[in-house]
Amino acid sequence: MSTDTSPRPKSTAPEILTGSGAILRSLEHLGISDVFGLPGGAIMPFYDELMASTSIRHILVRHEQGAGHAAEGYASSTGKIGVAIATSGPGATNLVTAIADAYMDSVPLLAITGQVFSTSMGTDAFQEVDIVGITMPITKHSFLVTRAEDVPATLAAAYHIATTGRPGPVLVDVTKDAQQKSATFIWPPKVDLPGYRPVMKAHGKQVQAAAQLLVESERPVFYVGGGVIRSGASKELLALATAVGAPIVTTLMARGAFPDSNPLNLGMPGMHGTVPAVLGLQESDLIISLGARFDDRVTGKASEFAPNAKIVHVDIDPAEIGKIRAADVPIVGDAKDVIVDLTAAFAEASAAAKPDYSAWWTRLNELKKNYPLGYTMPDDGLLSPQKIIERIGQLSGPEAIYAAGVGQHQMWAAQFIKYERPNAWLNSGGAGTMGYGVPAAMGAKVANPDRVVWAIDGDGCFQMTNQELATCTINNIPIKVAIINNSSLGMVRQWQTLFYDGRHSFTDLNTGHDTVMIPDFLKLAEAYGCLAIRVRTEDEVDAAITLALETNDRPVVIDFIVSRDAMVWPMVPQGVGNSSVQYARDHAPEWEEE
Repeated sequence: MSTDTSPRPKSTAPEILTGSGAILRSLEHLGISDVFGLPGGAIMPFYDELMASTSIRHILVRHEQGAGHAAEGYASSTGKIGVAIATSGPGATNLVTAIADAYMDSVPLLAITGQVFSTSMGTDAFQEVDIVGITMPITKHSFLVTRAEDVPATLAAAYHIATTGRPGPVLVDVTKDAQQKSATFIWPPKVDLPGYRPVMKAHGKQVQAAAQLLVESERPVFYVGGGVIRSGASKELLALATAVGAPIVTTLMARGAFPDSNPLNLGMPGMHGTVPAVLGLQESDLIISLGARFDDRVTGKASEFAPNAKIVHVDIDPAEIGKIRAADVPIVGDAKDVIVDLTAAFAEASAAAKPDYSAWWTRLNELKKNYPLGYTMPDDGLLSPQKIIERIGQLSGPEAIYAAGVGQHQMWAAQFIKYERPNAWLNSGGAGTMGYGVPAAMGAKVANPDRVVWAIDGDGCFQMTNQELATCTINNIPIKVAIINNSSLGMVRQWQTLFYDGRHSFTDLNTGHDTVMIPDFLKLAEAYGCLAIRVRTEDEVDAAITLALETNDRPVVIDFIVSRDAMVWPMVPQGVGNSSVQYARDHAPEWEEE
Protein backbone atom coordinates (compact mmCIF):
# COMPACT_ATOMS: atom_id res chain seq x y z
CA MET A 1 0.00 0.00 0.00
CA SER A 2 1.34 3.37 -0.94
CA THR A 3 1.91 5.88 1.86
CA ASP A 4 2.52 8.81 -0.47
CA THR A 5 0.35 11.71 0.75
CA SER A 6 1.82 14.40 -1.50
CA PRO A 7 -0.80 16.52 -3.33
CA ARG A 8 -1.80 15.18 -6.68
CA PRO A 9 -2.81 17.25 -9.71
CA LYS A 10 -6.56 17.71 -10.05
CA SER A 11 -8.20 15.66 -12.72
CA THR A 12 -9.04 17.58 -15.87
CA ALA A 13 -11.57 15.01 -16.97
CA PRO A 14 -14.99 16.54 -17.68
CA GLU A 15 -17.52 16.16 -14.88
CA ILE A 16 -20.73 14.35 -15.70
CA LEU A 17 -23.72 15.48 -13.63
CA THR A 18 -27.46 15.05 -13.72
CA GLY A 19 -29.40 18.18 -14.55
CA SER A 20 -30.42 18.48 -10.91
CA GLY A 21 -26.81 18.05 -9.86
CA ALA A 22 -25.91 20.79 -12.33
CA ILE A 23 -28.46 23.11 -10.72
CA LEU A 24 -26.86 22.55 -7.33
CA ARG A 25 -23.30 22.90 -8.62
CA SER A 26 -24.22 26.07 -10.54
CA LEU A 27 -25.74 27.67 -7.43
CA GLU A 28 -22.56 26.84 -5.52
CA HIS A 29 -20.41 28.44 -8.22
CA LEU A 30 -22.65 31.52 -8.13
CA GLY A 31 -21.96 31.93 -4.42
CA ILE A 32 -25.47 31.09 -3.24
CA SER A 33 -25.43 30.10 0.43
CA ASP A 34 -29.13 30.18 1.40
CA VAL A 35 -32.29 29.21 -0.46
CA PHE A 36 -35.97 29.08 0.50
CA GLY A 37 -38.30 26.47 -0.90
CA LEU A 38 -40.84 23.67 -0.72
CA PRO A 39 -40.40 20.34 -2.56
CA GLY A 40 -42.89 18.57 -4.80
CA GLY A 41 -43.01 16.00 -7.55
CA ALA A 42 -41.54 17.99 -10.43
CA ILE A 43 -38.63 19.41 -8.43
CA MET A 44 -37.92 16.24 -6.44
CA PRO A 45 -34.75 15.25 -8.35
CA PHE A 46 -33.14 18.55 -7.39
CA TYR A 47 -34.17 18.15 -3.75
CA ASP A 48 -32.56 14.74 -3.74
CA GLU A 49 -29.27 16.40 -4.75
CA LEU A 50 -29.77 19.31 -2.34
CA MET A 51 -30.02 16.93 0.60
CA ALA A 52 -26.31 16.13 0.30
CA SER A 53 -25.16 19.76 -0.03
CA THR A 54 -22.89 21.09 2.71
CA SER A 55 -22.52 24.60 1.27
CA ILE A 56 -26.15 25.63 0.72
CA ARG A 57 -28.61 26.05 3.56
CA HIS A 58 -32.18 25.24 2.59
CA ILE A 59 -35.02 26.79 4.59
CA LEU A 60 -38.18 24.71 4.28
CA VAL A 61 -41.10 27.15 4.18
CA ARG A 62 -44.77 26.39 4.81
CA HIS A 63 -46.05 28.12 1.67
CA GLU A 64 -44.27 29.02 -1.55
CA GLN A 65 -45.32 32.66 -1.27
CA GLY A 66 -43.34 32.68 1.97
CA ALA A 67 -40.31 31.41 0.05
CA GLY A 68 -40.62 34.24 -2.45
CA HIS A 69 -40.99 36.99 0.14
CA ALA A 70 -38.22 35.49 2.27
CA ALA A 71 -35.93 35.58 -0.76
CA GLU A 72 -36.97 39.22 -1.26
CA GLY A 73 -36.16 40.08 2.35
CA TYR A 74 -32.83 38.31 2.03
CA ALA A 75 -32.01 40.30 -1.11
CA SER A 76 -33.33 43.68 0.04
CA SER A 77 -31.42 43.57 3.32
CA THR A 78 -28.10 42.64 1.70
CA GLY A 79 -28.08 43.64 -1.95
CA LYS A 80 -27.39 39.99 -2.84
CA ILE A 81 -29.68 37.81 -4.93
CA GLY A 82 -32.43 35.87 -3.17
CA VAL A 83 -33.38 32.35 -4.28
CA ALA A 84 -36.80 30.69 -4.05
CA ILE A 85 -37.57 27.13 -5.17
CA ALA A 86 -40.92 25.49 -5.90
CA THR A 87 -42.43 22.59 -7.76
CA SER A 88 -44.66 22.79 -10.82
CA GLY A 89 -48.32 23.82 -10.99
CA PRO A 90 -49.62 25.35 -7.76
CA GLY A 91 -46.14 25.40 -6.28
CA ALA A 92 -44.99 27.68 -9.09
CA THR A 93 -48.15 29.81 -9.13
CA ASN A 94 -47.83 30.36 -5.38
CA LEU A 95 -44.55 32.14 -6.19
CA VAL A 96 -46.22 34.53 -8.63
CA THR A 97 -47.22 37.17 -6.08
CA ALA A 98 -43.69 37.41 -4.71
CA ILE A 99 -42.23 37.49 -8.22
CA ALA A 100 -44.57 40.35 -9.18
CA ASP A 101 -43.64 42.11 -5.95
CA ALA A 102 -39.92 41.77 -6.72
CA TYR A 103 -40.49 43.05 -10.25
CA MET A 104 -42.27 46.19 -9.05
CA ASP A 105 -39.58 46.94 -6.45
CA SER A 106 -36.50 45.95 -8.49
CA VAL A 107 -35.43 43.13 -6.16
CA PRO A 108 -32.84 40.63 -7.50
CA LEU A 109 -34.65 37.29 -7.23
CA LEU A 110 -33.97 33.90 -8.77
CA ALA A 111 -37.02 31.64 -8.86
CA ILE A 112 -36.32 27.99 -9.74
CA THR A 113 -39.33 25.82 -10.50
CA GLY A 114 -39.76 22.20 -11.51
CA GLN A 115 -41.82 21.38 -14.58
CA VAL A 116 -43.48 18.18 -15.80
CA PHE A 117 -41.62 15.90 -18.23
CA SER A 118 -40.98 17.67 -21.53
CA THR A 119 -42.82 14.84 -23.30
CA SER A 120 -45.92 15.62 -21.24
CA MET A 121 -45.93 19.38 -21.73
CA GLY A 122 -49.04 20.64 -23.48
CA THR A 123 -51.15 17.68 -22.42
CA ASP A 124 -52.56 19.19 -19.22
CA ALA A 125 -50.50 16.74 -17.24
CA PHE A 126 -50.84 16.57 -13.47
CA GLN A 127 -49.62 19.86 -11.97
CA GLU A 128 -48.70 21.27 -15.37
CA VAL A 129 -48.82 25.06 -15.60
CA ASP A 130 -47.09 27.28 -18.14
CA ILE A 131 -45.23 29.24 -15.49
CA VAL A 132 -42.87 30.74 -18.08
CA GLY A 133 -45.84 32.24 -19.91
CA ILE A 134 -47.50 33.35 -16.69
CA THR A 135 -44.42 35.17 -15.42
CA MET A 136 -43.22 36.79 -18.64
CA PRO A 137 -44.85 40.16 -17.82
CA ILE A 138 -43.49 40.18 -14.25
CA THR A 139 -39.88 39.04 -14.71
CA LYS A 140 -36.85 40.45 -16.44
CA HIS A 141 -36.77 37.11 -18.23
CA SER A 142 -38.21 33.61 -17.86
CA PHE A 143 -36.31 30.50 -19.04
CA LEU A 144 -37.53 27.00 -19.84
CA VAL A 145 -34.85 24.29 -19.62
CA THR A 146 -35.60 20.96 -21.28
CA ARG A 147 -32.03 19.60 -21.60
CA ALA A 148 -29.57 18.80 -18.81
CA GLU A 149 -26.65 20.29 -20.75
CA ASP A 150 -28.36 23.72 -20.80
CA VAL A 151 -28.60 24.04 -17.02
CA PRO A 152 -25.27 25.79 -16.20
CA ALA A 153 -25.49 28.43 -18.92
CA THR A 154 -29.14 29.16 -18.12
CA LEU A 155 -28.54 29.66 -14.41
CA ALA A 156 -25.48 31.80 -15.09
CA ALA A 157 -27.53 33.93 -17.49
CA ALA A 158 -30.40 34.17 -15.02
CA TYR A 159 -28.07 35.34 -12.26
CA HIS A 160 -26.49 37.92 -14.55
CA ILE A 161 -29.83 39.32 -15.70
CA ALA A 162 -31.28 39.46 -12.17
CA THR A 163 -28.32 41.28 -10.65
CA THR A 164 -27.22 43.70 -13.38
CA GLY A 165 -28.81 46.81 -14.79
CA ARG A 166 -32.11 47.40 -13.03
CA PRO A 167 -32.30 44.40 -10.67
CA GLY A 168 -35.31 42.16 -10.81
CA PRO A 169 -36.68 38.63 -10.76
CA VAL A 170 -35.75 35.91 -13.23
CA LEU A 171 -37.47 32.53 -13.40
CA VAL A 172 -35.85 29.26 -14.48
CA ASP A 173 -38.31 26.42 -15.12
CA VAL A 174 -36.63 23.00 -15.45
CA THR A 175 -38.45 19.93 -16.72
CA LYS A 176 -38.23 16.78 -14.65
CA ASP A 177 -36.47 14.81 -17.39
CA ALA A 178 -33.87 17.60 -17.73
CA GLN A 179 -33.20 17.20 -14.02
CA GLN A 180 -32.88 13.42 -14.28
CA LYS A 181 -30.72 13.09 -17.41
CA SER A 182 -26.96 13.55 -17.31
CA ALA A 183 -24.62 15.82 -19.25
CA THR A 184 -21.14 17.26 -19.10
CA PHE A 185 -20.96 20.09 -16.57
CA ILE A 186 -19.09 23.08 -17.94
CA TRP A 187 -18.23 26.06 -15.73
CA PRO A 188 -17.95 28.88 -16.38
CA PRO A 189 -20.38 28.41 -19.23
CA LYS A 190 -20.64 30.65 -22.25
CA VAL A 191 -23.44 33.14 -21.64
CA ASP A 192 -24.80 34.77 -24.77
CA LEU A 193 -27.48 37.40 -24.21
CA PRO A 194 -27.89 39.34 -27.44
CA GLY A 195 -29.63 42.65 -26.86
CA TYR A 196 -29.06 42.71 -23.11
CA ARG A 197 -26.59 45.55 -22.58
CA PRO A 198 -27.47 47.67 -19.54
CA VAL A 199 -26.06 51.18 -19.73
CA MET A 200 -24.01 51.87 -16.62
CA LYS A 201 -22.03 54.98 -17.52
CA ALA A 202 -24.03 58.09 -18.34
CA HIS A 203 -23.25 60.53 -21.12
CA GLY A 204 -20.93 63.22 -19.80
CA LYS A 205 -22.70 66.12 -21.52
CA GLN A 206 -26.00 65.18 -19.91
CA VAL A 207 -24.39 65.16 -16.47
CA GLN A 208 -22.84 68.57 -17.15
CA ALA A 209 -26.23 69.91 -18.22
CA ALA A 210 -27.76 68.66 -14.96
CA ALA A 211 -24.99 70.35 -12.95
CA GLN A 212 -25.57 73.61 -14.79
CA LEU A 213 -29.30 73.48 -13.98
CA LEU A 214 -28.39 72.99 -10.31
CA VAL A 215 -26.23 76.09 -10.39
CA GLU A 216 -28.95 78.13 -12.10
CA SER A 217 -31.90 76.96 -10.00
CA GLU A 218 -33.26 78.69 -6.92
CA ARG A 219 -35.50 75.94 -5.52
CA PRO A 220 -33.95 72.55 -6.32
CA VAL A 221 -34.93 69.22 -4.72
CA PHE A 222 -33.22 65.84 -4.93
CA TYR A 223 -36.00 63.29 -5.42
CA VAL A 224 -34.40 60.02 -4.27
CA GLY A 225 -35.90 56.64 -5.10
CA GLY A 226 -35.15 53.01 -4.37
CA GLY A 227 -32.66 52.86 -7.23
CA VAL A 228 -30.15 54.66 -5.01
CA ILE A 229 -30.33 51.81 -2.50
CA ARG A 230 -30.21 49.11 -5.17
CA SER A 231 -27.08 50.68 -6.64
CA GLY A 232 -25.38 51.03 -3.24
CA ALA A 233 -25.04 54.78 -3.70
CA SER A 234 -25.92 56.11 -0.23
CA LYS A 235 -22.41 57.34 0.62
CA GLU A 236 -22.08 59.01 -2.74
CA LEU A 237 -25.48 60.64 -2.29
CA LEU A 238 -24.43 62.07 1.06
CA ALA A 239 -21.33 63.56 -0.55
CA LEU A 240 -23.38 65.10 -3.38
CA ALA A 241 -26.01 66.54 -1.06
CA THR A 242 -23.38 67.99 1.26
CA ALA A 243 -21.59 69.63 -1.67
CA VAL A 244 -24.75 71.12 -3.16
CA GLY A 245 -26.69 71.98 -0.01
CA ALA A 246 -30.06 71.30 -1.61
CA PRO A 247 -32.95 69.49 0.12
CA ILE A 248 -33.59 65.78 -0.32
CA VAL A 249 -36.77 63.72 -0.19
CA THR A 250 -36.62 59.93 0.12
CA THR A 251 -39.49 57.87 -1.26
CA LEU A 252 -41.09 54.93 0.50
CA MET A 253 -38.62 52.63 -1.27
CA ALA A 254 -35.67 54.90 -0.45
CA ARG A 255 -36.10 55.29 3.30
CA GLY A 256 -32.60 55.03 4.72
CA ALA A 257 -30.86 55.98 1.49
CA PHE A 258 -30.11 59.31 3.18
CA PRO A 259 -29.96 59.71 6.97
CA ASP A 260 -33.14 61.04 8.57
CA SER A 261 -30.97 62.91 11.07
CA ASN A 262 -29.38 65.00 8.32
CA PRO A 263 -31.02 68.47 8.19
CA LEU A 264 -31.09 68.33 4.38
CA ASN A 265 -33.66 65.52 4.55
CA LEU A 266 -37.26 66.76 4.24
CA GLY A 267 -38.66 63.25 4.76
CA MET A 268 -40.86 61.06 2.62
CA PRO A 269 -42.92 62.59 -0.21
CA GLY A 270 -46.22 61.41 -1.59
CA MET A 271 -49.68 60.38 -0.48
CA HIS A 272 -48.64 60.07 3.17
CA GLY A 273 -45.45 62.07 3.03
CA THR A 274 -44.41 64.97 5.21
CA VAL A 275 -45.78 68.38 4.28
CA PRO A 276 -42.27 69.83 3.70
CA ALA A 277 -41.44 66.95 1.34
CA VAL A 278 -44.74 67.14 -0.54
CA LEU A 279 -44.79 70.90 -0.94
CA GLY A 280 -41.02 71.06 -1.42
CA LEU A 281 -41.41 69.02 -4.59
CA GLN A 282 -44.55 70.88 -5.58
CA GLU A 283 -42.96 74.34 -5.28
CA SER A 284 -39.54 73.45 -6.68
CA ASP A 285 -38.07 74.86 -9.87
CA LEU A 286 -35.75 71.87 -10.42
CA ILE A 287 -36.18 68.21 -9.53
CA ILE A 288 -33.15 65.93 -9.72
CA SER A 289 -34.71 62.48 -9.76
CA LEU A 290 -32.25 59.77 -8.76
CA GLY A 291 -33.46 56.20 -9.21
CA ALA A 292 -37.13 57.13 -8.83
CA ARG A 293 -39.97 56.51 -11.27
CA PHE A 294 -42.53 59.27 -10.60
CA ASP A 295 -44.98 56.80 -9.10
CA ASP A 296 -48.57 57.97 -8.74
CA ARG A 297 -48.31 57.68 -4.95
CA VAL A 298 -45.59 60.37 -5.11
CA THR A 299 -46.89 62.67 -7.84
CA GLY A 300 -50.59 62.64 -7.05
CA LYS A 301 -52.37 63.92 -10.15
CA ALA A 302 -49.46 63.81 -12.56
CA SER A 303 -50.62 66.77 -14.66
CA GLU A 304 -50.48 68.99 -11.56
CA PHE A 305 -47.21 67.71 -10.15
CA ALA A 306 -44.45 70.31 -9.67
CA PRO A 307 -45.77 72.51 -12.48
CA ASN A 308 -42.84 74.95 -12.49
CA ALA A 309 -40.02 72.45 -12.16
CA LYS A 310 -37.51 71.39 -14.74
CA ILE A 311 -36.76 67.66 -14.54
CA VAL A 312 -33.44 65.86 -14.51
CA HIS A 313 -34.30 62.15 -14.54
CA VAL A 314 -31.54 59.66 -13.71
CA ASP A 315 -32.41 55.98 -14.07
CA ILE A 316 -30.66 52.83 -15.19
CA ASP A 317 -33.84 51.73 -16.97
CA PRO A 318 -34.43 53.87 -20.07
CA ALA A 319 -38.07 52.78 -20.12
CA GLU A 320 -38.72 54.80 -16.95
CA ILE A 321 -37.44 58.10 -18.32
CA GLY A 322 -40.28 60.15 -19.74
CA LYS A 323 -42.89 57.52 -18.86
CA ILE A 324 -44.79 59.79 -16.47
CA ARG A 325 -43.08 63.17 -16.70
CA ALA A 326 -41.03 64.48 -19.61
CA ALA A 327 -37.39 65.00 -18.67
CA ASP A 328 -35.53 68.18 -19.59
CA VAL A 329 -32.28 66.30 -19.02
CA PRO A 330 -32.62 62.51 -19.36
CA ILE A 331 -29.70 60.53 -17.96
CA VAL A 332 -29.50 56.76 -18.42
CA GLY A 333 -26.98 55.17 -16.11
CA ASP A 334 -26.27 53.56 -12.77
CA ALA A 335 -27.21 55.91 -9.93
CA LYS A 336 -23.90 55.44 -8.13
CA ASP A 337 -21.81 56.32 -11.17
CA VAL A 338 -24.03 59.24 -12.12
CA ILE A 339 -23.98 60.69 -8.60
CA VAL A 340 -20.19 60.58 -8.52
CA ASP A 341 -20.00 62.29 -11.92
CA LEU A 342 -22.65 64.86 -10.95
CA THR A 343 -20.75 65.76 -7.78
CA ALA A 344 -17.63 66.49 -9.81
CA ALA A 345 -19.58 68.34 -12.49
CA PHE A 346 -21.32 70.52 -9.91
CA ALA A 347 -18.00 71.40 -8.27
CA GLU A 348 -16.71 72.54 -11.65
CA ALA A 349 -19.89 74.40 -12.64
CA SER A 350 -20.14 76.22 -9.30
CA ALA A 351 -16.45 77.05 -8.95
CA ALA A 352 -17.00 80.70 -9.83
CA ALA A 353 -20.02 81.20 -7.59
CA LYS A 354 -21.98 78.83 -5.37
CA PRO A 355 -25.76 78.95 -5.88
CA ASP A 356 -27.72 80.70 -3.15
CA TYR A 357 -30.58 78.57 -1.82
CA SER A 358 -31.12 80.63 1.36
CA ALA A 359 -34.57 81.93 0.39
CA TRP A 360 -35.61 78.38 -0.49
CA TRP A 361 -34.44 77.07 2.85
CA THR A 362 -36.33 79.86 4.63
CA ARG A 363 -39.53 78.57 3.03
CA LEU A 364 -38.73 74.91 3.73
CA ASN A 365 -37.76 75.56 7.35
CA GLU A 366 -41.03 77.41 7.78
CA LEU A 367 -42.87 74.31 6.53
CA LYS A 368 -40.84 72.13 8.90
CA LYS A 369 -41.75 74.37 11.83
CA ASN A 370 -45.43 74.71 11.01
CA TYR A 371 -46.07 71.13 9.89
CA PRO A 372 -43.97 68.74 11.97
CA LEU A 373 -44.69 65.05 11.65
CA GLY A 374 -46.79 64.01 14.63
CA TYR A 375 -49.95 62.33 15.84
CA THR A 376 -52.74 62.75 18.35
CA MET A 377 -53.42 60.21 21.04
CA PRO A 378 -56.68 58.28 20.59
CA ASP A 379 -59.65 59.20 22.75
CA ASP A 380 -61.12 55.70 22.96
CA GLY A 381 -58.73 54.49 25.66
CA LEU A 382 -56.82 52.22 23.30
CA LEU A 383 -53.17 52.42 22.31
CA SER A 384 -51.72 54.81 19.74
CA PRO A 385 -50.27 52.74 16.88
CA GLN A 386 -47.93 55.58 15.93
CA LYS A 387 -46.43 55.75 19.40
CA ILE A 388 -45.90 51.97 19.54
CA ILE A 389 -44.04 51.97 16.23
CA GLU A 390 -42.04 55.03 17.27
CA ARG A 391 -40.96 53.27 20.48
CA ILE A 392 -39.99 50.11 18.57
CA GLY A 393 -37.68 52.23 16.45
CA GLN A 394 -36.27 54.17 19.41
CA LEU A 395 -35.58 51.08 21.53
CA SER A 396 -34.22 48.96 18.66
CA GLY A 397 -32.10 51.63 17.00
CA PRO A 398 -30.92 52.29 13.45
CA GLU A 399 -28.88 49.10 13.15
CA ALA A 400 -32.03 46.98 13.29
CA ILE A 401 -33.99 45.87 10.23
CA TYR A 402 -37.67 46.68 9.94
CA ALA A 403 -39.96 44.80 7.53
CA ALA A 404 -43.56 45.93 7.19
CA GLY A 405 -46.73 44.56 5.76
CA VAL A 406 -49.00 46.84 3.76
CA GLY A 407 -51.46 49.42 5.00
CA GLN A 408 -51.60 51.93 7.81
CA HIS A 409 -48.87 50.24 9.85
CA GLN A 410 -46.60 50.35 6.80
CA MET A 411 -47.02 54.11 6.48
CA TRP A 412 -46.53 54.68 10.22
CA ALA A 413 -43.38 52.54 10.15
CA ALA A 414 -42.07 54.61 7.24
CA GLN A 415 -42.94 57.84 9.05
CA PHE A 416 -42.07 57.29 12.71
CA ILE A 417 -38.99 55.06 12.64
CA LYS A 418 -35.82 57.01 11.96
CA TYR A 419 -33.70 55.40 9.26
CA GLU A 420 -30.00 56.17 9.17
CA ARG A 421 -28.72 53.53 6.76
CA PRO A 422 -29.80 51.73 3.60
CA ASN A 423 -31.30 48.22 3.63
CA ALA A 424 -32.81 48.74 7.08
CA TRP A 425 -36.35 49.28 5.76
CA LEU A 426 -38.07 46.49 3.83
CA ASN A 427 -41.56 46.78 2.44
CA SER A 428 -43.75 46.05 -0.55
CA GLY A 429 -43.89 49.39 -2.32
CA GLY A 430 -45.11 48.98 -5.88
CA ALA A 431 -47.32 45.91 -5.53
CA GLY A 432 -48.56 46.63 -2.01
CA THR A 433 -48.60 42.95 -1.06
CA MET A 434 -50.32 42.06 2.17
CA GLY A 435 -48.45 39.19 3.84
CA TYR A 436 -44.99 40.46 2.88
CA GLY A 437 -43.84 41.33 6.41
CA VAL A 438 -43.26 38.07 8.32
CA PRO A 439 -41.54 36.06 5.56
CA ALA A 440 -39.47 39.09 4.46
CA ALA A 441 -38.29 39.53 8.06
CA MET A 442 -37.48 35.83 8.15
CA GLY A 443 -35.34 36.14 5.01
CA ALA A 444 -33.61 39.23 6.36
CA LYS A 445 -32.78 37.45 9.62
CA VAL A 446 -31.28 34.49 7.74
CA ALA A 447 -29.07 36.95 5.85
CA ASN A 448 -28.31 39.09 8.91
CA PRO A 449 -28.28 36.76 11.93
CA ASP A 450 -26.56 39.32 14.17
CA ARG A 451 -29.08 42.11 13.58
CA VAL A 452 -32.41 42.66 15.32
CA VAL A 453 -35.14 42.08 12.74
CA TRP A 454 -38.72 43.27 13.26
CA ALA A 455 -41.80 42.44 11.26
CA ILE A 456 -44.24 45.29 11.82
CA ASP A 457 -47.52 43.83 10.69
CA GLY A 458 -51.23 44.48 10.74
CA ASP A 459 -53.76 41.97 11.96
CA GLY A 460 -54.94 41.54 8.36
CA CYS A 461 -51.48 41.09 6.83
CA PHE A 462 -50.34 38.78 9.63
CA GLN A 463 -53.11 36.29 8.89
CA MET A 464 -51.91 35.84 5.32
CA THR A 465 -48.43 34.43 5.99
CA ASN A 466 -48.08 33.80 9.74
CA GLN A 467 -47.50 30.10 9.10
CA GLU A 468 -43.86 31.02 8.46
CA LEU A 469 -43.49 31.44 12.23
CA ALA A 470 -43.25 27.65 12.27
CA THR A 471 -40.37 27.93 9.81
CA CYS A 472 -38.71 30.50 12.06
CA THR A 473 -39.05 28.41 15.21
CA ILE A 474 -37.81 25.17 13.66
CA ASN A 475 -34.87 26.83 11.91
CA ASN A 476 -33.82 29.08 14.81
CA ILE A 477 -34.71 32.35 13.08
CA PRO A 478 -35.69 34.58 16.05
CA ILE A 479 -37.50 37.47 14.43
CA LYS A 480 -39.68 39.90 16.41
CA VAL A 481 -43.25 40.48 15.23
CA ALA A 482 -45.29 43.51 16.27
CA ILE A 483 -48.95 43.09 15.34
CA ILE A 484 -50.58 46.51 15.16
CA ASN A 485 -53.99 45.08 15.92
CA ASN A 486 -56.83 47.47 15.17
CA SER A 487 -59.19 44.58 14.45
CA SER A 488 -59.77 45.79 10.91
CA LEU A 489 -58.35 46.29 7.46
CA GLY A 490 -57.13 49.68 8.61
CA MET A 491 -56.25 51.52 5.42
CA VAL A 492 -59.40 50.39 3.65
CA ARG A 493 -61.38 51.45 6.72
CA GLN A 494 -59.70 54.87 6.65
CA TRP A 495 -60.73 55.39 3.04
CA GLN A 496 -64.26 54.20 3.82
CA THR A 497 -64.40 56.77 6.62
CA LEU A 498 -63.14 59.59 4.41
CA PHE A 499 -64.71 58.81 1.05
CA TYR A 500 -67.66 56.49 1.69
CA ASP A 501 -69.44 58.34 4.51
CA GLY A 502 -68.16 55.95 7.14
CA ARG A 503 -69.72 52.86 5.59
CA HIS A 504 -67.23 50.26 6.78
CA SER A 505 -68.08 47.50 4.35
CA PHE A 506 -66.43 44.17 5.24
CA THR A 507 -63.36 45.61 6.93
CA ASP A 508 -63.93 44.41 10.51
CA LEU A 509 -61.71 41.43 11.36
CA ASN A 510 -62.74 40.75 14.98
CA THR A 511 -59.18 40.11 16.11
CA GLY A 512 -58.68 42.47 19.00
CA HIS A 513 -61.54 44.54 20.33
CA ASP A 514 -64.19 41.99 21.21
CA THR A 515 -64.49 39.47 24.01
CA VAL A 516 -63.90 36.64 21.56
CA MET A 517 -60.76 37.08 19.46
CA ILE A 518 -60.73 35.14 16.23
CA PRO A 519 -57.99 34.15 16.10
CA ASP A 520 -56.40 34.68 19.47
CA PHE A 521 -52.93 35.75 18.36
CA LEU A 522 -51.37 34.73 21.69
CA LYS A 523 -52.60 31.16 21.39
CA LEU A 524 -51.60 31.09 17.74
CA ALA A 525 -48.07 32.37 18.46
CA GLU A 526 -47.63 29.94 21.33
CA ALA A 527 -48.75 27.08 19.08
CA TYR A 528 -45.94 28.06 16.73
CA GLY A 529 -43.38 27.96 19.55
CA CYS A 530 -43.05 31.74 19.94
CA LEU A 531 -42.93 33.93 23.00
CA ALA A 532 -46.34 35.59 22.93
CA ILE A 533 -47.18 38.92 24.58
CA ARG A 534 -50.34 41.01 24.55
CA VAL A 535 -50.22 44.74 25.28
CA ARG A 536 -53.32 46.77 26.07
CA THR A 537 -52.05 49.70 28.14
CA GLU A 538 -49.42 52.35 27.53
CA ASP A 539 -47.38 51.42 30.58
CA GLU A 540 -46.84 47.91 29.13
CA VAL A 541 -45.42 49.05 25.77
CA ASP A 542 -41.74 49.58 26.61
CA ALA A 543 -41.51 46.49 28.79
CA ALA A 544 -42.91 44.30 26.02
CA ILE A 545 -40.53 45.71 23.41
CA THR A 546 -37.58 45.34 25.79
CA LEU A 547 -38.50 41.71 26.55
CA ALA A 548 -38.71 41.02 22.82
CA LEU A 549 -35.27 42.53 22.29
CA GLU A 550 -33.84 40.40 25.10
CA THR A 551 -35.36 37.16 23.76
CA ASN A 552 -33.26 35.54 21.07
CA ASP A 553 -33.89 31.83 21.51
CA ARG A 554 -37.21 31.88 19.62
CA PRO A 555 -39.45 34.26 17.66
CA VAL A 556 -41.46 36.82 19.62
CA VAL A 557 -44.98 37.98 18.77
CA ILE A 558 -46.46 41.05 20.47
CA ASP A 559 -50.17 41.69 19.98
CA PHE A 560 -50.65 45.45 20.43
CA ILE A 561 -54.34 46.30 20.80
CA VAL A 562 -54.64 49.73 19.17
CA SER A 563 -57.36 52.18 18.26
CA ARG A 564 -59.19 51.39 15.06
CA ASP A 565 -59.95 55.08 14.54
CA ALA A 566 -56.31 56.14 14.17
CA MET A 567 -55.56 57.46 10.69
CA VAL A 568 -52.46 58.08 8.62
CA TRP A 569 -51.73 61.78 8.19
CA PRO A 570 -50.68 63.81 6.23
CA MET A 571 -52.64 62.63 3.22
CA VAL A 572 -53.04 63.47 -0.45
CA PRO A 573 -56.03 61.54 -1.77
CA GLN A 574 -55.73 59.53 -4.96
CA GLY A 575 -56.39 61.56 -8.09
CA VAL A 576 -55.84 65.08 -6.75
CA GLY A 577 -52.81 67.35 -6.92
CA ASN A 578 -50.20 67.46 -4.18
CA SER A 579 -51.11 71.05 -3.36
CA SER A 580 -54.23 69.57 -1.74
CA VAL A 581 -52.21 67.84 0.97
CA GLN A 582 -54.09 67.78 4.27
CA TYR A 583 -51.97 67.84 7.42
CA ALA A 584 -54.54 66.29 9.76
CA ARG A 585 -58.23 65.62 9.90
CA ASP A 586 -59.18 68.86 11.57
CA HIS A 587 -62.60 68.78 9.90
CA ALA A 588 -64.47 66.67 7.41
CA PRO A 589 -62.41 66.82 4.19
CA GLU A 590 -63.95 68.13 1.01
CA TRP A 591 -62.02 65.76 -1.23
CA GLU A 592 -63.69 63.49 -3.70
CA GLU A 593 -61.86 60.37 -4.78
CA GLU A 594 -61.25 60.36 -8.54
